[in-house]
Amino acid sequence: MSLILWFNEIGIKDIPLVGGKNASLGEMLQKLTPKGINIPDGFAVTAEAYKYFIKFNKLEEPIKKILSKFDKSNVDELKERGKKIRNLILKGKMPDDLADLISKAYSKMEERYGKNVDVAVRSSATAEDLPDASFAGQQETFLNIRGVKNVVESVQKCFASLFTDRAISYRIDKGFDHFTVYLSSAVQKMVRSDKASSGVMFTLDTETGFRDVVYITGSWGLGEYVVQGIVNPDEYYVFKPTLKEGYKAIISKKLGEKQQKLIYGKGPSNPTLGVKTTLSERQRFVLSDDEIIKLAKWAILIEDHYGKPMDIEWAKDGDGVDVGTGELFIVQARPETVHSTKQKNYYEVYQLKESGKVLCKGLAVGNKIGHGKANVIRDASQINLFKAGQVLVTDMTDPDWEPIMKIASGIITNRGGRTCHAAIVSRELGIPCVVGTGNATELIKSETDITVDCSKGEEGFVYEGIIPYEVKKIDLSSLPKTKTKIMMNVGIPEQAFAQGQIPNDGVGLARIEFIISSHIGIHPLALINYAELKEKSKEDPKLAKIIKEIDKRTPMYEVKSDFYVDKLAQGIAMIASAFYPNDVIVRFSDFKTNEYANLIGGVLYEPVESNPMIGWRGASRYYDPKFEPAFALECFAIKKVREEIGLKNVKVMIPFCRTVEEGKKVIEVMKKYGLVQGEKELEIYVMCEIPSNVVLAEEFAEIFDGFSIGSNDLTQLTLGLDRDSSLVAHIYDERNPAVKKLVKQVIEIAKNKGRKIGICGQAPSDFPEFAEFLVECGIDSISLIPDTVLKTKLLVSEKERQMQ
Repeated sequence: MSLILWFNEIGIKDIPLVGGKNASLGEMLQKLTPKGINIPDGFAVTAEAYKYFIKFNKLEEPIKKILSKFDKSNVDELKERGKKIRNLILKGKMPDDLADLISKAYSKMEERYGKNVDVAVRSSATAEDLPDASFAGQQETFLNIRGVKNVVESVQKCFASLFTDRAISYRIDKGFDHFTVYLSSAVQKMVRSDKASSGVMFTLDTETGFRDVVYITGSWGLGEYVVQGIVNPDEYYVFKPTLKEGYKAIISKKLGEKQQKLIYGKGPSNPTLGVKTTLSERQRFVLSDDEIIKLAKWAILIEDHYGKPMDIEWAKDGDGVDVGTGELFIVQARPETVHSTKQKNYYEVYQLKESGKVLCKGLAVGNKIGHGKANVIRDASQINLFKAGQVLVTDMTDPDWEPIMKIASGIITNRGGRTCHAAIVSRELGIPCVVGTGNATELIKSETDITVDCSKGEEGFVYEGIIPYEVKKIDLSSLPKTKTKIMMNVGIPEQAFAQGQIPNDGVGLARIEFIISSHIGIHPLALINYAELKEKSKEDPKLAKIIKEIDKRTPMYEVKSDFYVDKLAQGIAMIASAFYPNDVIVRFSDFKTNEYANLIGGVLYEPVESNPMIGWRGASRYYDPKFEPAFALECFAIKKVREEIGLKNVKVMIPFCRTVEEGKKVIEVMKKYGLVQGEKELEIYVMCEIPSNVVLAEEFAEIFDGFSIGSNDLTQLTLGLDRDSSLVAHIYDERNPAVKKLVKQVIEIAKNKGRKIGICGQAPSDFPEFAEFLVECGIDSISLIPDTVLKTKLLVSEKERQMQ
């Protein structure tokens, strides 16, 4: 059997000979470089070479003896035995003929790339990258290795890393025999990402398993810092279906802190070096939009080739000497092993039963909840103090920590993003994990009871004390179909991928207020008038404070209003993609004056009203010269989502439209800013939440494509009460005969006029009998809060059956 094979001589069928990593590199080099994907070349030191080395040094029996009869759950014993085996291998002699073959292969790379060419020497185990056992990170990688002697030594170090503590423990857990798993090494040309950037991408969303996106992370420098979780990287999402149609389908971009980077060191003893990034590097994305799109297209090609979701590492070359300035490369690809192997016939919802004091928060990994006593561990020498059922709190984890991670009830780290080591392992183990908290190790004390909550979307919370929770497991295979569309009310983009997997017919109400308040936080007019405000701020300390906060949130934007458009478009796109191709009805902003005033710079533009609930809100703002420029930004965001990203399933809705004349004015203003009713399938709906909308429903039906009943406002305005006032709260009831009469009336008119009509108010979520009443009236759709979708679907199905 061959001891050395070049990548172009191997393919995916050769895993037993060269391991998963090398087999995949060879497969991609042969099959995917013709499709435009760049793969750095190199060669594999095969598993046969590893076996030859072990046999030559007579190591099999000594290793077997060390591994016999020991308790792998005893961390100290595991460490002691692993170290003994690794020392045996490291003290072994590399056979002369094998060393000579490695030397000759490296010399060929020098002929191609230059003297002392820089290579990565990576471990590639024969049981690696299997569909149900990734073995990711179990063995070692050595970067920026130069010269024959150092390459041979690094290969021998890779052989020894087959017996890292975590690899021994993982093989036992997965039922693999230590002597039927072998080690191959990749010797691969380095991509000079130390001068540019690198990262990891998945062909699905890592938290929810949503399959229609490519999720990309990236940071400056070599990729190890992203994989290890030392940095919080940039994050990008690209929507596959519209990307395949030729659209620029970037639906989200989030700037990571990227506090450090790994670069080339100064010599063989220090091949890599960690340094701090500059402020400029921290404040800009590591990839351009064109590069994000290119990587996403490559990810889809790789996924299509392998026929399964993939976990891929990429690197960008910043050298320009050997392999081309600024070129992107794929340096690894393996099957994704968490979501692709899950059964999809049920939906699990974790929910806290009580609230509690938040100790810290970060990025949520998974959607589960766990609790236990905190154990704050600051370095690897303390891991033997960890006990089963505790919550691990640390700065960051690495593969050596896996023996204790698998017995934890939760994991919390100061550093890391959602593709770091802690995140990957906790996903595979199915335990809740909150990464990138910043200072959890300072805020949480050992031996205190804590609860780790990843059930609320992108943000994960750590609470004081043991808070009870429940798990609802819903069988999706038994859900009936209904004639009445069951839609959802959605407002938080980070929760959309999970919510979109609940059986539904689309989104009846996508609120954008959360996006404006949480993702933007600045009044649109303050962004539009930024230059003028900045000039005035030189003599006004209050304005200077506003300008400072705007600058802090928008460092990458010269034109500050573009920040508003981009963030709003990305939030809407996340929701629209999660429910694609079903309709997603996006309601334009419906903040009241007091709510707009709370945004940064809002006090400069918002009047003080005695009753904002029935004041300057909704449609009356959009055509008002004082607010029209701000409304234009909302139009631009919708236009970007529909025409640039390709999400034509987005429809729009006008809230609080008091008169038909107002409706006409708003439609004209929309046209002025590129949203033309009927063009590119654009439909415009109106909220039916004011009695005048019902009284003049026939006239409203002449100018709008459909209605959505807002039962909350309709109830308060029909009964003449303030729904925020506790003094009259006992009268507020959507089931009041007057409200029901108006609802029935507008449904009849809409049906007669051939217009769509649904409801997005709270009533059918709260009252099953109200949902039944709507079905009796013949409503087209009922839009609900996500928690009530499935039970209402069953109720509606039964009601429709009774009416047959």
